[in-house]
Amino acid sequence: MEFLKKIIWTVMMTLWLWPPQQMTGQTQNMNKVISQFQQSYLEEASGDYQKAIDALKEVYDEKSYELNLRLGWLTYQRGLFTESIAYYNKAVSLMPYAVEPRFGLVYPASAMGNWNVVIAQYEKILEICPNQSVALHRLGLIYYGREDYHRALPYFEKVVNLYPFDYDALIMLGWTKLKLNRINEASVLFQKALMHTPGGSSALEGLEQIK
Repeated sequence: MEFLKKIIWTVMMTLWLWPPQQMTGQTQNMNKVISQFQQSYLEEASGDYQKAIDALKEVYDEKSYELNLRLGWLTYQRGLFTESIAYYNKAVSLMPYAVEPRFGLVYPASAMGNWNVVIAQYEKILEICPNQSVALHRLGLIYYGREDYHRALPYFEKVVNLYPFDYDALIMLGWTKLKLNRINEASVLFQKALMHTPGGSSALEGLEQIK
């Protein structure tokens, strides 16, 4: 019985002593990470993106979603597009259902002219969040810019269904309808846009073309 008491006492002492020591180390490490994040923000604010990157690389952990996401942004700002894509891809792999690294990844991908990657990311965002209006609008803009108005149409229609009195949404749907020769519908959309922004140049231009 005495032997059993000694075992129990040893186990209790181990449990009592070990967690605080372990937590102290974890706290110190986290404080260092937070400090380096703060330093990176200060360096970014001053326009020195390389120093902002270097601050985070001192505490870099490839398993950290936050570090990869932040470094993706900073390397993009520094013009290191390939490196930026690599960091954003790591963030995506760590948090597959997060949309922010996918939105981030779009910046270096578009800067490199890799529009297939851009489209794939927006489509994945919409798979995760079907009503994500920014992704819907941007996909519509890509297809509109390619003069693929039939493919642009459903994206702009969905944005207007979500935000029926948004100027940009009304304008882009109006122009898409006009390009598809759906004149009456385009006219109504341009007029609604003018209710939102009287004197809006794009709406007025659209109505002028309809005359």
